[in-house]
Amino acid sequence: MNLTIHDDKLYVPEFINDRIQVFSLNGEPLSMIGSPGKGPGQFNAPGGVAVADNGDLFVADFYNHRVQHLRADGSFVQQWGTTGVTGRDAGEFTYPTDVALGKDGMLYVADGYGNRVQAFDSTGDFLHKWGGPNGEVFVGDFYNDRIQTFTARGDYLTAFGTPPENPGHTAMAVDVGRHGAVWSVNFGDNRVEKLKAINP
Repeated sequence: MNLTIHDDKLYVPEFINDRIQVFSLNGEPLSMIGSPGKGPGQFNAPGGVAVADNGDLFVADFYNHRVQHLRADGSFVQQWGTTGVTGRDAGEFTYPTDVALGKDGMLYVADGYGNRVQAFDSTGDFLHKWGGPNGEVFVGDFYNDRIQTFTARGDYLTAFGTPPENPGHTAMAVDVGRHGAVWSVNFGDNRVEKLKAINP
């Protein structure tokens, strides 16, 4: 569902194979993390991964309704959410799809079927039900085939995207490069698109 590049490595959460593969940017396999299951360090359809500066992993564990914090070698540190249990309260999830880390160590979780973003501080404590990194927040709005942008406080700014050429939907995932380019997974058309953000 999502990809992450960190420290010249490509992290691929395999939604079907219940693991994360790590590659060099030349495509060389480097390691595999995790296995199918509900235990610590195991996954049931990992949807997205964020990587901290020290190599720690934060994984959206879709069907397990949790987010796991792991060391670079896959050893378990902690989790948010109750394994296998959906929830709407703070720190609970309903099919989380992706995670992101802010420069300040804040953890942001796209709570996919909870239709919200949850924010946690660097120690793992819940802060609020809407948040994002400093600056604008970009959200992949899959079924509406668009990317929405908000302020860090949650105020709406604008939306943009491309209609699908094939049956399906487009904006599965989104990330922003250092120079402002917006990258999006066009799910229906089987491609990654590079877009330019539209300022309101």
